[in-house]
Amino acid sequence: MAAAAEVRYGIVGVGMMGREHLHNLAHLAAEVEREQSVRVRVTGLADPHQESLRLGLELAAELSLPAPQTFSGHRELLDSGLCDAIIVSSPNMTHYEILMDIIGHREPHHILVEKPLCTTVQDCKKVIEAAKQRPDILVQVGLEYRYMPPVAKLIDIVKRGTLGQVRMVAIREHRFPFLVKNRFNCNSGGTLVEKCCHFFDLMRLFAAANPVCVMASGAIDVNHKDEVYDGKVPDIIDNAYVIVEFDNGSRGMLDLCMFAEGSRNEQEICVVGDIGKGETFVPESIVRFGKRTEGRDGVVTIMAEDERIKYQGLHHGSSYLEHLNFLSAIKAQGASGPSVNLIDGLLSVAIGVAGQLSIEQGRFVTMEEVHGLKSAPD
Repeated sequence: MAAAAEVRYGIVGVGMMGREHLHNLAHLAAEVEREQSVRVRVTGLADPHQESLRLGLELAAELSLPAPQTFSGHRELLDSGLCDAIIVSSPNMTHYEILMDIIGHREPHHILVEKPLCTTVQDCKKVIEAAKQRPDILVQVGLEYRYMPPVAKLIDIVKRGTLGQVRMVAIREHRFPFLVKNRFNCNSGGTLVEKCCHFFDLMRLFAAANPVCVMASGAIDVNHKDEVYDGKVPDIIDNAYVIVEFDNGSRGMLDLCMFAEGSRNEQEICVVGDIGKGETFVPESIVRFGKRTEGRDGVVTIMAEDERIKYQGLHHGSSYLEHLNFLSAIKAQGASGPSVNLIDGLLSVAIGVAGQLSIEQGRFVTMEEVHGLKSAPD
């Protein structure tokens, strides 16, 4: 790898999210250059689609970045020796093969992989086992909703014990339909894996516990019914309720609707403990919290901001903070692990898989039957 004073990035998958990472890395590079702490460079782009590579190079020029070298595949990028860290932002169903190739490569490359880690629990577990053999690399999973300023503020309130012992977590996402690339379960892993892994990750954080069982109800009620792609009609659900029971007795509930563009907020999160309640709203960035003993008049309302954010992007600055954390872990050279690790990635997928199975079979699904373990992995 290059000297610690420089980190060279390659991006695998230069579609919408790949170019979003390019935006974030350009702003990150400018900021760390001002701080004179480390040099950040984007040295390679890999994508089998020439149009994506063209758009990536065009964006790099617009951002005043030196032109990265382009490759038609991730293996050529790995073999080039140009990169210390790889951003995996390719389609979901390609993550497993790409991750295994990066982890198994003779040269070490740190990895930031977009969510979901993989589309199946089995593939997630294989990636984890392979990564155990490579202590010289770190792998961070892109569950960046943790870093959204209002969400991060609510996490902090919970961790400080302001609400007491958390008993209930309710998350509502009412939003627009999926992009075309995610409209088939075989490509995305299913709605509850592709999109909702973010929320299952947050539930685990708020509950400070691991999932035991899942019950879900969902369907395709509105979206994509009259669409056909290569002779196939999309099969992803567009709404669901998901209940998750945790090993400390707390419960989480997800209310998902993907035909709710007429919403003031896309995400609303409510956490209730035995002495208080907190809630947050995105994108309004409002956080409210109060204690039972103080009633309605004691509720505090604040606006959540993070002055470290230099680029808001598609996810309210959370992707920029994700990159800050990833770079810090690289600079620590093994002294600290990634802020979102492979177990976090596995369990966020496993809850989604359990939810999909529950909808298909109309029953509670235990986590043991999904990930095959008596207890959650460490």
